[in-house]
Amino acid sequence: MTRKEIDTLWFRAMHESVKAGEMFTRYHFAELVASAEREACAKLCEQMQDCPEDATAYDCAKAIRARGEK
Repeated sequence: MTRKEIDTLWFRAMHESVKAGEMFTRYHFAELVASAEREACAKLCEQMQDCPEDATAYDCAKAIRARGEK
């Protein structure tokens, strides 16, 4: 996840907190980040369908972990 994406999620979380009258922006932020990461991982696994037939769940997990090494 890029800094720009993180900033966008942070501002979105702040907006949602203010809109809801809450002072706990970090919880909204955590939910948005987790949701964005789940979606990114799901898309990565969907892309793995185009891999050779011998690709496994292990290969998908390895690709997901590699996302954090950018």
